[in-house]
This record gives sequence, C-alpha cells and structure tokens, in this order.
Amino acid sequence: MGEPIARETGWGSHWVYGALSLGLMTSALLAPLSSRLVSRHGGRVQLAGSGMIVAAGLAIMAASQTLPVFILAWVVIGVGMAAGLYEALFATLGALYAERASRAITGITLISGFATTLTWPAVAWLIEHVGWRYTCTGYAVLLVLATPLYLKVLPQVRRLEVRAATTPVDSNGLDRRLYLRLIWIFALGAIIMTAVSVQLVAVLQGLGHSLASAIALAALLGPSQVSSRILQMLAGKRHPIWTALISVVLIAVGLFLVACAPGATAVGLVLFGLGNGLRAIVRGLLPLALMPPAQYVAMMGKMSRLSLIGQAITPLACGYLQQHFGAMGVLSALCVLALISLVLVLSVLPFVRHSASV
Repeated sequence: MGEPIARETGWGSHWVYGALSLGLMTSALLAPLSSRLVSRHGGRVQLAGSGMIVAAGLAIMAASQTLPVFILAWVVIGVGMAAGLYEALFATLGALYAERASRAITGITLISGFATTLTWPAVAWLIEHVGWRYTCTGYAVLLVLATPLYLKVLPQVRRLEVRAATTPVDSNGLDRRLYLRLIWIFALGAIIMTAVSVQLVAVLQGLGHSLASAIALAALLGPSQVSSRILQMLAGKRHPIWTALISVVLIAVGLFLVACAPGATAVGLVLFGLGNGLRAIVRGLLPLALMPPAQYVAMMGKMSRLSLIGQAITPLACGYLQQHFGAMGVLSALCVLALISLVLVLSVLPFVRHSASV
C-alpha cells in the first residue's frame, strides 16, 4: 500500500514507511501496559476494543489529506496493535486457560497463516480497483463487524478470578539469563521476518530475477508457513524448544540457500517459510512452557517490546543496506542474524533439561 499512497499524495516514501515505523514503535512502548491490563481484567474487552481502535486509525488514514493526519492514523493503529495483536491475544489465552492455552495458540496461528495468504492478494486487488482510501475504509468496516465475535467467543471472567489466576509477577522470578535469551530469540526472529516481508522482492531482483519471477518466488512463503503449522498440529505434544530449534535451523538454511545457491532459491524460500511459520507458534508456546501461567500473562508485553522496536527499525536498516551494499548485503546480514538466533536457541536447552516437562 505504501507506493500507491506516496504516488497519490506526493509524500515521500520515507515519510510513508516512517509512519508505519512510528506505529510499530507506539505498539512497542504500550505492550507492557497491555499485558498488565490483561493480567488485571482478563483481556476479553481489550481484544474487542483493539479492533475498534485499529478501525478508527484506518478511517483516519482513509480521510487524511495532510501528512500529520496520516502519521496520527498510524499512532492510533499502533495503540490498537498493542491492545490486540499476538502478544495481547496469547496473554489473554494464558489468563483464561493457563496450560491448556497451547492448543488454542497453535490453532490461531494456523488460521492467521491462511489470513495472510488471502488478505495480501485481496488488498492488492482492492487498491487496483477502488484505491487505497476505500481499501482502508473497507477493512475498518470489517474490524467493526468482527468486534462482537470477541465478546461471543471469549468467556467472561469475573475480576476476582482473573486476579487469582494472574497474580502480578515480574521478571525477577525468571532466570535473568533465560529471560534475555528468550527476548533476543523473539526479537531476531521478528527482525528477520520483517526484513524478508519488506525487502524480498527487491532482493530477488537484485540477485537477477525478473519482477514476475521475484513475485512468484515470494508467493511460496505463504503456503509454506501454513504447511508448517499444520505439521505442528499433527506432530503431537512435545516441548516447544524442539519446535524453536527446527524453526531457526530451517530459517538459517533457507536464507543461506537463497544467498549462496541461485539454483535452489525456491527450495530456500520454502524452507524459510516453513521455519517462519513455526516461529509464530514458538512465540506463544515456548514462554508458556518455561514459566507459570501467571508469569506468562505478566511477561508477554515486556518480552515483545524489543521485537516491536526491532520491527520498527528494520525497514530503515534494510533500506540502508540495500542502497549501499546491494541484495547480498541484506542477505548476508540476515544470515548472520539467523546464525545468532540458532546459537541462542541452543543456549536455552540447558534450562529446558531441568524442566520435568521435557
């Protein structure tokens, strides 16, 4: 959507994408507060309200005629993202279902994989036929219509029950070394995912692929992500650390194939998609397996802050690397980050071996 907005309004692309980064930064700053609210109130009303907030941001964006109003729209959307995206949702499920939340988290990530595969082509089609403003309006209406589903599907929990289930806990109750490893594992995964989402087509073109070929190769990611989540559901119950290890290995191997084996680019992207699909599941399940539910609810927002800040900065960093070092510069940086992520996951294994659930 960025290029159509820049074309119609005349605003520089750096402002358009900078507004997105500001929205992500807003979400990062508010994420810990979001988790605290879930801990106190259960998250049911918060999740329902998040859709309304994002809808308001999209409506402001659709009506924006000046850059400050457009930027304001992204700030509002950032507030809604903090209130209702994965971390808030996972924390809500943890508050409601404790250890039983893992099955719901896996199912939701599976459905969200289909959503991405379907909505991106839909957005492209809508922008082409009705323009970006009506596209924003249409999605705002969908969010408003979906709001009652939260209230219908999520059970209403009395405040006393929520407080009993989610006694306030901070990171002091969690081994500091484990906590730091987890937040960096999630942050590196988010940075790599964001970089690939933003730069993949440009990187593939930089490696010599035509635009049509690059788009076709990029389209392999969606089905691969969904496939890995289906396999995760069929694999049965095992400790999420093994899912995390498989995920980072697939991501690292996939990126190295894209960077070093031009003839295996398609295979590399399929492997990357499989690994990235598992990453979304790991974000929800690994912390739940390594800490009590009460701590899980309280910590999800704190643990997501670095990831969101990384996502906000990544488009700017990738743009710099692409401009000064080309496609191989971007891929080399991503390969290094993938290797660091692999080492971090391996370093978590000693903590898991002390758990009776392994």
